[in-house]
Amino acid sequence: MGDIDPHWALPMLGAIAGIVLGFTARVNRFCTLSSLERYWYMGDATGLRTWVLAAAIAIAATQALAAFGLADIERSFYLSPNLPWTGAILGGLMFGIGMALVGTCGFGAVIRLGGGSLRALVVLIVLGLSALAAQRGLIAQLRVLIVDNLMLDLSAAGDQSIGSVLTALTGLNLKSVVPVVAAGGLAFWVFRSSTYRQKRLQILTGVIIGLVISFGWWATSFLSHEAFFPVQIEAGSFVVPVADSLLQLVTYTGTAPDYGVGLVAGTLLGAFLGARWKKDMRWEACDDARELSRHLLGAVLMGVGGVFAMGCTIGQGVSGASTLALSVPLVMGSMALGARIGLAWLIEGSPWSAFRRNSAEAP
Repeated sequence: MGDIDPHWALPMLGAIAGIVLGFTARVNRFCTLSSLERYWYMGDATGLRTWVLAAAIAIAATQALAAFGLADIERSFYLSPNLPWTGAILGGLMFGIGMALVGTCGFGAVIRLGGGSLRALVVLIVLGLSALAAQRGLIAQLRVLIVDNLMLDLSAAGDQSIGSVLTALTGLNLKSVVPVVAAGGLAFWVFRSSTYRQKRLQILTGVIIGLVISFGWWATSFLSHEAFFPVQIEAGSFVVPVADSLLQLVTYTGTAPDYGVGLVAGTLLGAFLGARWKKDMRWEACDDARELSRHLLGAVLMGVGGVFAMGCTIGQGVSGASTLALSVPLVMGSMALGARIGLAWLIEGSPWSAFRRNSAEAP
């Protein structure tokens, strides 16, 4: 990086990526929960296809970087040989329900805060504190008991990537085949809709988000070789980095922020710029104590659930997906189920409605 100190290059690159991510998401209203809600209740898969496209682009770009030695994704925690299956399922369910109660995920809360939502500020503070409690506090003791101690050892396969696991099970080298099949299959589903193929702005949104995540893998991998200190190989998440951002604000440790903190700050700034550009800046707060309590509960569930599941809708759904980690389908399936239960509870009056097929759903 020339004369730039790697200590500050990390948050700087994270902030640049975050500005692009936040601006794109705010201007084009990219939201995971909204995408699922419109799919389940209106039969509109546009948002969901955009989200899946982001994952497909991230897979293709990240795997290409890894193949050329430009991204050390094998060093990321997503590909640890220990699979926290209980955390993936339980944490995913908690996060999904919390997401429904809040009305968005951690990433969405940062985007909303950039537009003036004070509700999102409360959510992010509580989410960050809850994540710290699950990572290092009293709740961490429970996490060790029901998640860490029950991890599935996949060291025989080398790591928990789907390609490595399938290679170990079949005896065939499928590590280079799985990324092509995964990215191609997702892209096929996205573009099989003739209507979606006409939505150029949505397509561009998915491409940009996927590439921003891949950029994170390159940036942290590159700086890990340049720096004389340990660098966490990461791409983008909005649970633990939100907690780390809070710590950077209220304490002084003598260490510079990492890539994740820079990404959160940049996303907030990008969302603010997007809101100003769209002229939809407005102050928002909870209408009453009932709404506030719902947001508080949802934020706690997302903070704890995100740590248990090792990521959020972006952290697992796009960043984790780009590594083809086995934890991703477990986490994302659980998050989707949790969100469906939470929305059924809020909209239909009963969580059991989530298990009745909605005729509005579209393929």
